Amino acid sequence: MFRDRFWITLALTLPVVFFSEMFQGLLGYRAPDIPGSEWISPVLGTVIFVYGGRPFLVGAYSEARSRAPGMMLLIGLAITVAFGASLATEFGAFDLDFWWELAALIAVMLLGHWQEMKAIGQASDALAALAELLPDEAERVTGDGVESVPIASLDEGDVVLVRPGGRVPVDGAVVEGSADIDESMLTGESHPVPKSEGQSVTAGTVVTDSALRIRVEAVGPNTALAGIQRLVEEAQRSHSRAQALADRAAAFLFYVATGAGVVTFIAWSLLGDSRSAVEKTVTVLVIACPHALGLAIPLVISISTSLSARNGILIKNRLALEQMRRVDVVLFDKTGTLTAANHIVTGVVAVEEGRENRVLASAAAVESDSEHPLARAIVKAAQEKGSVPTAGNFRSMTGRGVQAEVEGRSLAVGGPKLMQERSVDFPESLRHQVDKWMERGAAVLWLLDDERALGALALEDEVRPESHDAVRALHDLGVKVAMITGDARQVAASVAKELGIDEFFAEVLPEDKDATVTDLQRGGHRVAMVGDGVNDAPALARAEVGIAIGAGTDVAIESADVILASDDPRAVVGVIRLSRAAYRKMIENLAWATGYNAFAIPVAAGVLAWAGITLSPAVGAVLMSLSTIIVAANAQLLRGLDLTPRGKRA
Repeated sequence: MFRDRFWITLALTLPVVFFSEMFQGLLGYRAPDIPGSEWISPVLGTVIFVYGGRPFLVGAYSEARSRAPGMMLLIGLAITVAFGASLATEFGAFDLDFWWELAALIAVMLLGHWQEMKAIGQASDALAALAELLPDEAERVTGDGVESVPIASLDEGDVVLVRPGGRVPVDGAVVEGSADIDESMLTGESHPVPKSEGQSVTAGTVVTDSALRIRVEAVGPNTALAGIQRLVEEAQRSHSRAQALADRAAAFLFYVATGAGVVTFIAWSLLGDSRSAVEKTVTVLVIACPHALGLAIPLVISISTSLSARNGILIKNRLALEQMRRVDVVLFDKTGTLTAANHIVTGVVAVEEGRENRVLASAAAVESDSEHPLARAIVKAAQEKGSVPTAGNFRSMTGRGVQAEVEGRSLAVGGPKLMQERSVDFPESLRHQVDKWMERGAAVLWLLDDERALGALALEDEVRPESHDAVRALHDLGVKVAMITGDARQVAASVAKELGIDEFFAEVLPEDKDATVTDLQRGGHRVAMVGDGVNDAPALARAEVGIAIGAGTDVAIESADVILASDDPRAVVGVIRLSRAAYRKMIENLAWATGYNAFAIPVAAGVLAWAGITLSPAVGAVLMSLSTIIVAANAQLLRGLDLTPRGKRA
């Protein structure tokens, strides 16, 4: 709307300016003397006032009616005064030709608003980009093959085929095939993620190298992508404390400007210069228009939320993002956040020296038919070392372990209870190493034959490689790192020592996690809590900022202020850096906008007229728009902020 009105208004403004007697005098030329030329300026000027000025007049009426004076009311007042003075001149009441200045003023105002709307539209491109991630159609698998159907016609339980290079149209689970999935548009993760049967995939991601058949679990508004869109929209609509400050400043500026305008008009009228009285009053009203102030915060909000969305950081609460810059402790839940909630084999010892690989392979053979997470970890570790022998006669012994026949021998894998049940002695040669494992909280399983222990394996929750980088980066930002877990103290101590964590809380019951947050707050800390489970929800809500790992539960996500689309803890660093950078831009913009008005209003009122320094309404409009452009350009610098965690770049 502003673009079209600007170009039409500009076309009408050119003849008004060209035929203006004042403008002819300024540039020293004479316009052609054509019949009716004296009516060009008032007629076109009136059209410009009604057509080009309509958005400002409507906005002014709305602000006046709601008793919320601001930018539109100031603009509406300025152009109405200029129009009234010019119209009165046509009837001989004044000798003030403001038509060309009125036309130029409205044209410049429209240009400024067009650029403002354009900038905000560009800042909101995250929504459009997210919407474009979904294809229009999907290939549904039927008994006769596949058929192309609109996405809206898919139902839960349908199976769709996604070919290499195609986008996943739905949230679902892989039922056939394996492929690397590019999830960068949702999580910011630059490396493709391997997916195979049984694993979930998200709408909008790209299958890179092989076809997949996917069972539909969610479509349309129920997909994760749609949820991300809603979060971005809510964040861009939300107001922050800085925005509330800017709104109050704009209202205050209205009263300052109108007061300064009244004083200016009276002062210059008393000096006997009615033309300067009207001209400088209009200039004061124009120069005080809080364009820059009105743009200072919304544009930063729009850019920061779209930037964060592109990097897998979803802001639900703008106030929380502002709070993040003041956080001095980040409290991580351990399992599933700093660790992968996925056990790995961290040590193997054998009674017979040099037989460690044999112990691992035999244990894997016994566990090969088990679905227990520890069993899968042992099998995976053995397969990475070599082949796993074939086992038979598998039997699970609930609470104790498993047994099977491997290469003609009856072997068992289990913990201390199994050793006690079979009266197997603890091998003294392994005591030192096993004690070290148990001290740091590792799970220890033994490989037994009928009469003796052959070796032992240590299994521990795998610490995410990214967690080391996250802790170091937070320390570099001057932020303390703490960890909370329900695990045993020795387990927590081991993880804390490995990661260099400042403080940890172990053996904490789920219902007591929020009490730990409260204790930190009572100690004078501002806490950001990072978690992914149902039992983290109260603590997420209690903290100044709650951050949910996107792979976590719906309850945790609903309780959080910020959601990380990926499970990479380094993204927390990006939240802090974004918070600090966005707040800095808000303050810079507010300082510029208010400082500019504080300087420009007295000049526009004519306090420096004695020195030959004056401003016309048109020049005032140009300066006002220039101030808006400076604020917009400063906000756009946020786009250059790199939120990509170290080590994550492609």
